[in-house]
Amino acid sequence: MKRTSDMGLLVLGIVLAVVGAILRFAVVVTTEGFNIHTAGVILLVVGILAALVGLILLFMGTTSRSVVTARTVDTPTGQMRVEERSDSMPPG
Repeated sequence: MKRTSDMGLLVLGIVLAVVGAILRFAVVVTTEGFNIHTAGVILLVVGILAALVGLILLFMGTTSRSVVTARTVDTPTGQMRVEERSDSMPPG
């Protein structure tokens, strides 16, 4: 994953946890057939898990390395600059 994806997962987890905590602890309502407090607990747990996974991925870090090789090639019409890009990801 890219670092921005990891950060997005972390932020999503925090937002879900906050919304879940609000639904669980701050909302006072009684409904039939749907328990908003249970939905809050579910969102809170899912948010915490998503934030933890985002943190783990963020700190593990997946780094990629790009190598650009530029050279000049003589052609019948003049010189031409050629760039070759090589992307590699570390194993694991």
